[in-house]
This record gives sequence, structure tokens and C-alpha cells, in this order.
Amino acid sequence: MQPVEIKKNIYWVGFVDYDHRDFHGYSRSPDGSTYNAYLIKDQKNVLVDTVAPGCAGTLLCRLAKTLEPEKVDYIVCNHLERDHSGALAEVVERVKPEKIFVSQTGLKSFAGYFAGKNWPVQAVKNGETLNIGSRNIVFQETRMLHWPDSMVSYIPEDKLLISNDIFGQNIASSARFADDFGDDAEFEKRIKEYYYNIVLPYSPMVLKALPLLEKLDIDMIAPDHGLIHRGAKAVRFIVDFYRRMAEQKPQQRALIFYDTMWQSTESMAYAACSGLEENGVPTRLMSVKHNHHSAVMTELADCGAVLAGSPTHNNGVLPLVTAQLAYMKGLRPQNRVGGAFGSYGWSGEAPKYLQEQLASMGMTMPAEPVKCAWQPDRDVLKACHELGRTVAETLKRKCQG
Repeated sequence: MQPVEIKKNIYWVGFVDYDHRDFHGYSRSPDGSTYNAYLIKDQKNVLVDTVAPGCAGTLLCRLAKTLEPEKVDYIVCNHLERDHSGALAEVVERVKPEKIFVSQTGLKSFAGYFAGKNWPVQAVKNGETLNIGSRNIVFQETRMLHWPDSMVSYIPEDKLLISNDIFGQNIASSARFADDFGDDAEFEKRIKEYYYNIVLPYSPMVLKALPLLEKLDIDMIAPDHGLIHRGAKAVRFIVDFYRRMAEQKPQQRALIFYDTMWQSTESMAYAACSGLEENGVPTRLMSVKHNHHSAVMTELADCGAVLAGSPTHNNGVLPLVTAQLAYMKGLRPQNRVGGAFGSYGWSGEAPKYLQEQLASMGMTMPAEPVKCAWQPDRDVLKACHELGRTVAETLKRKCQG
């Protein structure tokens, strides 16, 4: 349980959770995650963030390898969500800090989680500087990235930004730095997975925050989940990556998600896929029976078009499709082209419902939904192919414009 020195006298003392699979109850983390906490040793010793419930022992053990826990003077809580503050009570009991710093909005979260605690809590203002000896910590509010209480901590003398949930990923690995991970494609996928399932609805705030962060002299970004971005090139990469994801400019690729009862809707999905691909738009088909809703959202990161399909069930759509639509709508994807299709036996409401749901997310809907009674015949499959072609042509124009 050795700490890792990330800068001179600054240490990672977090927890690697290899068994974590269900991130916050709504997103999957198939490879686990990390809860990163950082110790800054100076005239005043500072612990920045803690870890999730049940992980305090590991944090304190790592901390003790470089500093007696009782010598920690200050604790900074950049964000009070439980995966960062769940171990705070145990840490405070052991450390007995002089002060605990939170954002102005963090006082409300603090009162909610730690009511009745007589702790030395102090709220810092946006832009406030805390001197700890040879270093200063500058606090910058990043409200709604992704909670109202969120802030980041910048140490100018070390060109280090401790970025809280921004720039994180769900990765459980012995590597602490992104450049030690060894799989660039997988690393990028984890960034997209994290952003599209957590940060996406706050993209306007991301676009406002990035220029503020770019004014800072930074050569390392240390998030509270996943790997640390080390070096100017890595910092530039992740900032530019976040900007592209936040801008949500349409890309010439499509996603089809669907559920099926007796494979009629599935046949329609494959026909629509052919219409897209034969017109120059690579497409990913994803059954919601076999793909978690967060995996579907991750795929959407690279797709400028999304088509949804379901048979009619109880005058609506199948439950997993309902769940996928609700989840997607809450994450507020922008600048997409949409399409809908589905089969039915005796009523047939599903395609119209899907069309309305995608349109309510602001998607451009260039064609009427395709309906199929019972099983798709040649004409129905041709109509699905045509739906794919129409969506492809609309998407290509959108990408060019």
C-alpha cells in the first residue's frame, strides 16, 4: 500500500477498487474504478479529498507511509459526494485537522451529510488562495461539474490541477499515470464512457470552465477517478478532448438501439443499418437486452445519428427501451439526427412514441417512423433501408454544414 509521489512532496494516497461495477447506481464501470486522494507535504500538510465508504483504512495506511496522519493540518473537500467524502468521518477522527475547506455551496452538502459534527469547517470563496508554506492552493469553483458544490484546487508552484470529477475515468489499474496505462484506445473509451454518462448534461458549463482552466499554467491534471494526466502534451490532449465532447459536433457515424420480442423489430434494425452503411455512415447495432444503458450512451459519443426500435408492448414500447430513452433524455445529447421503427401485432403505437421521444431531445427527424404488422416483408425491409438512407444523407449534410 505504498503512496505514489506525483510531484515533489505531493503523493497519491487513494484507493483502487477492482471490484467496483455499478458506478453511482446508474452507470457501469466494468473494469472497476479508483477514488483518488492527494497529500501535499509543506509547512502545513494538506489532504485533498478522501475516498469512498469502507476505504478509509487503505487511505490512512498509504498516508502513514509518508506522514503520520496526525500531522495532517488541513483537509480540502473539492466535492462532498460519498465516493469522495464517505471516509471523511474516519479520517477526521484520526487526523483531527485544524481546518476542513469546502466551497461556499459545499456548506449545504456538508450539513446534509455530516449534521451535528462539530468540525472546523471553513468555506472558501471562488478564486481564494490558501498559503501552506512554500506553496499556495487556489480554489476555483466549477459548479455543476457535476454537483453544485464542485471546485478544483490549483497549486501554481507545481503547475498541478487537482480536478475533482472533471477529466476522470473509471479505470482500476496499478498504473497511476495515463502514459503508463499502455492502451490509448481503451483509455479514450473510458474517458468517453465517463463523460457521456456523467458530465454530458453539463456540457455548457464545461465550455465555460475550460477557458478559465486554460489560463492556468498546468503540466499535470490529477482527477479524483482514474489516471493522472502528466505533461503538457497530456494536459492539452484531455482539455481538447473535453472540448470536442462538450461541443457535440455531429460525427458521420450512427447508433441503432432496439429491443425485439420475436425478431421482427431486429430484422428491421438490420435493414436500417444496411441503408446507413451503404450510404457512407458506419453503424453500430446494440440490443438493449445485451448492452447496458451506459454502454449505449458511450457509443453515442461517436455517433451523429441514433435510431430506436421496439415492438409495441402494452400500447407502448418494451421496458428496456423505455429505460434507455429516459436515461438518454436525462443526459441531454445535442445535434443528433434520429429515426424510429418497430413492429406490432394489433395496435402499433411504438414507432410513433419513439419518434416523439427522440424529437423531444431536439433531434432532427427527417423521415416518418417505419411500422410493421407482424413480420417484416420485402416492402417493410425496403422502407427500413430507405429510413437508413434518409438519415445518412441528412447526417452527412449536417456534418458538412
